[in-house]
Amino acid sequence: MKASDFDKAFDEGASVMPFANMDKAQRPNRSKRVNVDFPQWMVDSLDREAQHLGVSRQALVKVWIANCLAREAHSLR
Repeated sequence: MKASDFDKAFDEGASVMPFANMDKAQRPNRSKRVNVDFPQWMVDSLDREAQHLGVSRQALVKVWIANCLAREAHSLR
């Protein structure tokens, strides 16, 4: 089955499992849970900023850390 036919069948709600090779299936970018302890004032500040932006605290922290890591990666080049 061509990829375009596979995509079309999936988009139309048909079962594509008979055509999927689950032996080689992978979950890219799997998440790993980590715990970080912050002082209360920092949590309060994060919550205010997250509410202002209309996102969760977790989403805000993820975006900020991703941005910092991307900036750092560019500065190392």
